[in-house]
Amino acid sequence: MIRKLLLSATGVVAMAGAAVAADLPGRQAPPPYVAPPLFSWTGFYLGAQLGYAWGFDDFTATNPFFGTFANNSYNPNGVIGGAHVGYNYQVGQFVVGVEGDVDGTGYSGSRTAGFARLTTEIPVQGSIRARLGLALDHALLYVTGGVAFAGIDTTYATFAGYDTFGKTRTGWTIGGGIEYALNPNWSIRAEYRYADFGSFRDYPVGSLAPIYGLGTFVQHQQTQHAIRGGVTYKFGPPTAPVVATY
Repeated sequence: MIRKLLLSATGVVAMAGAAVAADLPGRQAPPPYVAPPLFSWTGFYLGAQLGYAWGFDDFTATNPFFGTFANNSYNPNGVIGGAHVGYNYQVGQFVVGVEGDVDGTGYSGSRTAGFARLTTEIPVQGSIRARLGLALDHALLYVTGGVAFAGIDTTYATFAGYDTFGKTRTGWTIGGGIEYALNPNWSIRAEYRYADFGSFRDYPVGSLAPIYGLGTFVQHQQTQHAIRGGVTYKFGPPTAPVVATY
């Protein structure tokens, strides 16, 4: 008899426990945690820049028979602006890349030396450079350097005549800057660069030679400082988010 009562009580408790368990909410795995997108500088990009350049034209005027008769300098300057294109690759916090740019410029300067008026202009210039940067999330600190190009026009005017020369010079450039990403595609930048376009020689036969003698030449050394601000668009979809489950 007691055994039957115990069995009956055990059955009632088991049924009650099953009923309570059925009423409890089901336990499910929590949804995966979606982290914010990790920004990356990797990718092709295209942009535009605007700035200001100032520099030095160190010149020496020489006649091979009578020696140097002028040795001085002047300071061309003006607004510059154009476009840039490049590619970055990020490994950890380090960013390496290559970039090319071209600027149209209002860069020019003049000086009177003796009987002559000398003028230098650079209507167009550009560069091909390597970039090495340190990424601090959306900020990129970088140094850059490479080959610089410039189309240089020089003019000489005296009471005897007029000469003008146009040439393309190849030199080098180095500098650095900071770039900040506004979102995964758009960024803004500020940059300083120094450029040395090397030395070249002109023979102004129509303007200087009648006054200073045949064979007179002018040796120029052209260097430049420039600051630029720019905006850049990086191609490609936004960086995929990192998904973690706990």
